[in-house]
Amino acid sequence: MTMSAGWYLRRLSRMGPQEVAGRVGDSVRRRRWRSALPACPSVTGARFTAVLPAGTIAAIPSDAAKRLIAEADRLMDGHAEYFGVVRDDLADPDWSYDPRTGRRAPAGYAFDVPYRSEDAVGDIKQIWEPSRHQYLTQLAAAYAITGNERYAERVAAHLRSWWAANPPLRGVHWISGIELGIRLLSWVWIRRLLDGWPGAADLFEDNLVAVEQIWHHQRWLAAFPSRGSSANNHVIAETAGQFAASCAFGWFPSSARWRADALRSLDRQLRANTFLSGLNRELATEYHGLVLELGLAAVAEADAARVPVPATVRLVLLRMTDALAAVVDNRLRPPRQGDADDGHGLVLDGAGTDRWASLLATGDAAFGRLAWWPEVTGTDVRTPVLAALIRPYAEKRTAPGVSRPASRPAHFADAGLTILRGPGEIWCRCDGGPHGFLAIAAHAHADALSVEVRHDGVDVLADPGTYCYHGQPEWRQYFRSTLGHNTLQLDDGDQSVSGGPFLWTRHARSRVLAVDTSDPSVARWCAEHDGYQPSVHRRRVELTAAGQELRVVDEVRGPYSPRRAVRLAFHLGPAITADLVGNRAELSWTRDGEERSAVLDLPAQLSWRAHRGETGPSPSSSSRGHPVLGWYSAGFGRKEPATTLIGTGFADGGALSGEFVTVLGFRG
Repeated sequence: MTMSAGWYLRRLSRMGPQEVAGRVGDSVRRRRWRSALPACPSVTGARFTAVLPAGTIAAIPSDAAKRLIAEADRLMDGHAEYFGVVRDDLADPDWSYDPRTGRRAPAGYAFDVPYRSEDAVGDIKQIWEPSRHQYLTQLAAAYAITGNERYAERVAAHLRSWWAANPPLRGVHWISGIELGIRLLSWVWIRRLLDGWPGAADLFEDNLVAVEQIWHHQRWLAAFPSRGSSANNHVIAETAGQFAASCAFGWFPSSARWRADALRSLDRQLRANTFLSGLNRELATEYHGLVLELGLAAVAEADAARVPVPATVRLVLLRMTDALAAVVDNRLRPPRQGDADDGHGLVLDGAGTDRWASLLATGDAAFGRLAWWPEVTGTDVRTPVLAALIRPYAEKRTAPGVSRPASRPAHFADAGLTILRGPGEIWCRCDGGPHGFLAIAAHAHADALSVEVRHDGVDVLADPGTYCYHGQPEWRQYFRSTLGHNTLQLDDGDQSVSGGPFLWTRHARSRVLAVDTSDPSVARWCAEHDGYQPSVHRRRVELTAAGQELRVVDEVRGPYSPRRAVRLAFHLGPAITADLVGNRAELSWTRDGEERSAVLDLPAQLSWRAHRGETGPSPSSSSRGHPVLGWYSAGFGRKEPATTLIGTGFADGGALSGEFVTVLGFRG
């Protein structure tokens, strides 16, 4: 996807003067760097001292170790999967090759590479992901656990190959700061986990090529931080990687300055990216997980190096951990909200390890669990190794200035997120929060007032997910559209206006009008948004315990022209079978071998139709259809058909429309 002149103008319109000035300075610096690559300062006597405490590896649970070793053996055989693409070439990777399109990214000066163009480069995420070197942290961890040198030797061969193929400022891997930051964090952990291997020093501190790569990565991050309207999860990854490297590889004249600057930035950006309630301001759950992982890894690095960390850093991470514990369902699944690209900060575990259970386990080790936290029964590798470095939190439960929730929060007012819980493990997320973070709201979806409903962890009314970022605009458009969520659409338009795949030029404003979760027999929520000005969409949700019933009432309020087209969407999870007759859908699914069911009574004023796995012609503003309908993305790059129920009709003119009432009733 090559950006047009119009996109650049729209993007420029979302920047403030300070950001514009900073980006102009970046452009000047890029031109200057093209012809003047400085030499890395001479480093003599460099040593790596940020090792794991004795006994750390022995504390790794055996089942977690077995999962990791199984994953490492698959990697040794060259097998991996990235974003739905199975690869068998990881034994000797081509670092510029995209297996999805078959294209190779061009070489040359990094800032000349048109990485947004799939025609010129290929799928950039497929190219970038292996070069985060997180699969090498898995291999290094396998060496640390087993002592088998074949894992270490493979890590060394791949690092030497990567360094040779990607000299400083040449090629596609020197474009994006988040990639450099995460790669540095991976290198720190690779060196740490290989510490018992005789070749570790020759690979890193005694290797001029490695030292130069580490220095140039940090110089790049110091020069080109994500700024202004782009200072989201990317800047956290940049500062966490810069800080980790300047602590563990503090061999350079600039290391102390880089370390201090990165820590100040990390402190500032963690606070800027996080609501006081602890939820991430991007309102994209997977980025909450990414930022929390990066923050915990940075604190571990600081404590290993005995670098004092501002109290606000730990406090933000504590709040983020408590917020995560509050919003997960009974199977420890958090909401599926906003963008998700399967990004991780630090990967040390094998397949089958629950990411969210792992984060809660690490949070427990770092901060102490509260009585209302859900139980975590799974095991992982990452928690014991991080916990071995992180010093005990002095204010684990209560202390002056630190207030942790006495009971499980249900409503996060600043984020506009509410969780309603009912019997039979019914879980419902209601969205009445801001459209997204900062001026461009890059990872937001047009999902105001959407609901997401699960029964015992199974998606019943599902958030369909993300699927892709670049290269497939019709899919990107669908998965972030209003019709792609469980909410109401007027006149075939989105509530918020998109200016590009990571740009929103107008944001719907939502506000929560009422929340009451104090009555165990019924929980209530009501909110509205102004995305269809001058009209207002208002939604009420009630979850009744006795009847295991969820009632959703939609209204279109305010002045508007007669007969506005209405489409109301309900997306079912991929496990749900639906039999739609008229305005009633009989739902059924299986959980742990048990048949379960529900009935969905839909507004009779609308004409209902089921859609599943549909694609069509180019997007149309007509109410006759939509080019893509009936899809669910379990992870980035993966999609599967799922049933979507769409009701079409009209809201009559006047001061107040009739109500559209939907009732979801669970059986048994």
